Amino acid sequence: MTDLTVSVSKIIDAPIDKVFDAWLNPKILSQFILPMPGMPQPQVKTDAFEGGKFTIIMQVGDNKIPHTGKYLEVNRPNKLVFTWQSPFSTEDSMVTLNFTDLADNKTHVDLLHIRFIDEENRANHESGWTNILETLNNLLHS
Repeated sequence: MTDLTVSVSKIIDAPIDKVFDAWLNPKILSQFILPMPGMPQPQVKTDAFEGGKFTIIMQVGDNKIPHTGKYLEVNRPNKLVFTWQSPFSTEDSMVTLNFTDLADNKTHVDLLHIRFIDEENRANHESGWTNILETLNNLLHS
């Protein structure tokens, strides 16, 4: 079912530029793109510009699960849009991140991920993205 979506949001205790840039820096991205607590850091490569691509190889048990995509929009520091290809997504799956600058060096992040194979994969991604945003907050706040 391609009409399934995930929408999660989180207030990150860090300035908007720092939060936005974390998504494009492979060293930082590898520290928070962890859909489950306790996962080893994935291998991450990014070509962080519109039309550039990224690769994230997540380690789940003995399995290496590739996630790839293409940056469709890089509007620093307000919006980031990229495709999302994995064994658990449809061919046209896409993620949109909107960043809103808040008082006291905080940033509101809205994440919308569209198009999933089925409800189980949608629910798994909702849990994963929620953990990723929490991990990002912990990383940038410390």
